[in-house]
Amino acid sequence: MIQIIRVRSKDGTFRFDLDPKASAGELGKKIAESAVNIDPSTITISNQPRGGETPLSTLDGRTIADLGLRHGDMIFAGYDYQPEVATNTAPALSVPAPAVTAAAPIAPATAEPTTSAPAKRPWEGVKEDPVDDYWRTKDGKIPRERDAQFCKHGANAMCDYCMPLEPYDAKYHVEHSIKHLSYWAYLRSKTVGASAAATAGLPPLDNLSYRVKIPCPSGTHAPWPAGICSKCQPSAITLQPQPFRMVDHVEFASSTLIDRFLTAWRKTGMQRFGLLIGRYEPYPEVPMGIKAVVEAIHEPPQEGEVDGLTLGLPWDDEGRINQLAGECKGLQMVGVIFTDLTPDDQDRRKLLCKRHADSFFLSSLETIFAATLQLSHPNPSRAAPSGTFSSRFVTCVLSGTPEGGIDVACYQASEQACAMVDADIIEASVEPGIVRVKEEAPSRYVPDVFYRYKNEYGLDVQQTAKPSFPVEYLLVNVTHGFPTNPSPAFISTAFPIENRQGIENQDISKVVSELSRLGANAVLSPRDARTNPAKAQQIIAYLSDWHLLCFLGTVGILPPEDMRVIAAAVTAPNLKSTEGMEAIAKRDGWQTLMAIVGTQSPPARPPPQSSADVGMDDEFEIPEDFDMPPDTAPAAEAVTGTKTCPHCTFDNPADATDCMICGLPMD
Repeated sequence: MIQIIRVRSKDGTFRFDLDPKASAGELGKKIAESAVNIDPSTITISNQPRGGETPLSTLDGRTIADLGLRHGDMIFAGYDYQPEVATNTAPALSVPAPAVTAAAPIAPATAEPTTSAPAKRPWEGVKEDPVDDYWRTKDGKIPRERDAQFCKHGANAMCDYCMPLEPYDAKYHVEHSIKHLSYWAYLRSKTVGASAAATAGLPPLDNLSYRVKIPCPSGTHAPWPAGICSKCQPSAITLQPQPFRMVDHVEFASSTLIDRFLTAWRKTGMQRFGLLIGRYEPYPEVPMGIKAVVEAIHEPPQEGEVDGLTLGLPWDDEGRINQLAGECKGLQMVGVIFTDLTPDDQDRRKLLCKRHADSFFLSSLETIFAATLQLSHPNPSRAAPSGTFSSRFVTCVLSGTPEGGIDVACYQASEQACAMVDADIIEASVEPGIVRVKEEAPSRYVPDVFYRYKNEYGLDVQQTAKPSFPVEYLLVNVTHGFPTNPSPAFISTAFPIENRQGIENQDISKVVSELSRLGANAVLSPRDARTNPAKAQQIIAYLSDWHLLCFLGTVGILPPEDMRVIAAAVTAPNLKSTEGMEAIAKRDGWQTLMAIVGTQSPPARPPPQSSADVGMDDEFEIPEDFDMPPDTAPAAEAVTGTKTCPHCTFDNPADATDCMICGLPMD
């Protein structure tokens, strides 16, 4: 059956008769014939007027049906023209003729893509997050119970009053006070009526961009800033609320995370900043929802102040922290958190409420910072031509409540905010609730920016955003909470937190002394772990600490391979099994650490003799050197105590000449 496919391009709108089994190459051939001097290698198609362009050359081997095109569908084509040949070069005109005739024998080679696998497009090889793989296999429809008033059918039938709703149903969201669509519900709304093949052929999503296209698609003038036209300049920006959000909820695995994070502020009064380490999971409270589960808060190097802090991002150790998080059963950085706490002068037990509807929720500087972080942490997606779409990186702030307490608020910068930051269009202002639009410069093109609001008469008014506009137009709020039955991935919270000099100091001697107290040097093999499961569980529970894992990777005792095994064993461990401890006991690095622990362990005290052997009370013991003069006592027993290494501060035996950790001389 022949179908009519409409193609709109800069040369007009055309109607092509194509068979559903026709290849994409035939479509490109008809587009190339619709105008003069079209370069076939530059043809792109899209299902929308702007954005989402896919080079036709990447669709070799796919048919019209594979692209999801049906009778009457319209696509948008873009292309460049071949350079015109001057009229005074007549001999050169004879050169293309042999090339055309020579192409005839090669024509059968065009059928090769049908027998071999077509080349992968950029988005096809993207590895998405496990939560995306989960929702991709679900229909996401909202089930409904049978309506006792309107349903007149049997138990096995269905009608309009009880049939499942689509995940993007507007009425359902209003009734359940859900402000934003989830990412997957928004994606389903963009692919209504399209087959899976069509979605794979032409991804429905595309990232916003307010940059000038360089070079210009028309090719009629010099690149910006030497020239600009309607083909390469961005369109005017109208700020509007974002209908969806990439993350619907932030769940802290335990309230202890927030309490420990606040400890530094409670002791010093200085603000703190941390990175949220966790994972993404389905969130059943929202149709096809996604939540970020925070398992740890890592604090990078920082200098806190009473009213702010100084950061250096990215810092030198960021790559190692990212790698360690991935080794902890697939954890990753899911966001940031910082404090903005000011005690009330009238009552020091309460805090000032600075963030509310009459002031601001997230300042312009913080919003631009959040957008910058989101741009550096894109979300991998097969639904966008570039292989990434938006970001799931969240920003959380701890601030005062109207009652004087402390609460968490979570936000994301909108897609428009990220695009404007990427194009260098906006900047922070002195007023925290106001964002400034930058002035146009020779190397910066600033399009017209507008925003809409309701005036005092309830009318919808559009106003220019130059020179400034409210920061709320760039924010997407995210809910937060704590689980009813906490089950954190990291059990222990005893080890000090990193980068808190003067408040909590991390030291290898603390690790050695605690492992010595637990008797860890008695577990040197998998057999030891199986024969003493209680001790193995205690050791695993102590090692199940994010801050301890980060510290062990810096002391130089455990190689990267051993750290990988330990990280996997102590993340969400099964305390009813000894498999994790058995895997750790096999590693050479663990044997080295236990050798150090053995030097710090006190000697085992022999059991006292019974009264039947000595003929007196059990409490009385005769020292071995009771009848030995003091000057004849063994010289080795005269040496007691420890000696601290001046280089790494490790406590060595008093008679040691070189440090057991760093190997440097003790003197």
